Amino acid sequence: MTGQPGVTHMTVLALLHRSLHRSLAATFLVGTLAFVVPAHAALEIDISGGTETGVPIAVVPFDQPASVDDLGQIVADDLARSGLFAPIDRQAMPGRPASPDDLRIDDWRAGKARYLVMGQTESTGDRLQARFFLVDVSSGERITGSQISAPASAARTIAHRISDLIYEELTGDRGAFSTRLAYVTERGGVDDKVFTLQIADADGANPRTVLESPYPIMSPSWSPDGGKLAYVSFEGNRSAIWVQDLSTGDRYQLTDFPGINGAPDWSPRGDKIAVTLSKGSNPDIYVIDVDTRRTTRWTRSGAIETEPTWYPDNRTLAFTSDRFGQPQVFRKTRPDDRARRLTFEAPYAAGPRISPDGEQLALVVREDGGFFVAEQSLADGDRKLLSQGGSEERPSYAPNGAMVVYAAQSGNGSVLKISPVIGGEPQTLRYDRGKVRDPVWGPFND
Repeated sequence: MTGQPGVTHMTVLALLHRSLHRSLAATFLVGTLAFVVPAHAALEIDISGGTETGVPIAVVPFDQPASVDDLGQIVADDLARSGLFAPIDRQAMPGRPASPDDLRIDDWRAGKARYLVMGQTESTGDRLQARFFLVDVSSGERITGSQISAPASAARTIAHRISDLIYEELTGDRGAFSTRLAYVTERGGVDDKVFTLQIADADGANPRTVLESPYPIMSPSWSPDGGKLAYVSFEGNRSAIWVQDLSTGDRYQLTDFPGINGAPDWSPRGDKIAVTLSKGSNPDIYVIDVDTRRTTRWTRSGAIETEPTWYPDNRTLAFTSDRFGQPQVFRKTRPDDRARRLTFEAPYAAGPRISPDGEQLALVVREDGGFFVAEQSLADGDRKLLSQGGSEERPSYAPNGAMVVYAAQSGNGSVLKISPVIGGEPQTLRYDRGKVRDPVWGPFND
């Protein structure tokens, strides 16, 4: 699926047009599902790319034990990924201060860094204690600093927390570097395919397997508290939507209607899940009450309607529909509302996601023969491209709205890419064992 441009981000449409919900299941071996939560799943995700634009900032290598991950480099990578900061090369730094007492500010004023981050880390038993400082280079004044503690096995969480604090101090917005991603992997040949549902840190590190199966897995969606995932599984040779608790591994089947059961999207309050159901006929948008399992039909146009996504108000949906021939994005606030079209400029627009503030629409558009991730203002319809184009798939916003993650074809495989919404070079999360797709960004870890 990932190798076909424009397929994965239109999952349910592709399933319908190609009867994929039957043929896919028939081509995979019947087997037993494995629910595993290993400390280190067998994934190798490398981060590459970054941006040269943004505010110059120097993240000095921390004074830390050699056995600990390079916290300063993790912080620099985090800040670069946002597109707002451009960490300077370590070779261009005039010194390696670990605290304000070591800082010779005049040496730094001759360089281009506007801000400077430094810190030190020490081990105390099975825990790490880290202290960092953020300094304004022009004034020499300390802007902020803090001491953070974590288990030695979770050293990277310290770095992500430092990144969050720096981001919030300098932008006024909450950082999202301590959040998580969910995504699907696929490996193996035609007769021995293995699919996994994974969660990982926002930079792709510390992957953890939630579900492993010989059957296709699709379209994960986070609950707003980050404790559960809804997803599509083809076990039993038919599509169904499942909900899984991430802490216990317990799960239950939410839907098992005839035909297509797909594209779940959890509402912001967690009380509803929007889905696509065909019930043996035409795909339409439905909303399921999580507690009562009551199902309400939202669309009845006779067209193919799929990929529902919630607005922050918990009552309005955007979705993809081909009611005018080619896929476009529409919205409805109630089941009996008339659908309002949101996209007009591109001949193909699909895979909608509403930004956390409800002001922007991320989507996939077709231009010049390729599929691009784009962002459109919901106020005036202005649109800009966020990706480099080719075969990008449905994006997902970070919970602060500053970045989007999406899958893209890369040679015979696929990668995840993270692009800042202000523009700039994306960072790439590379999976070396097969294909990776359907990424979705998790909520803040409150």
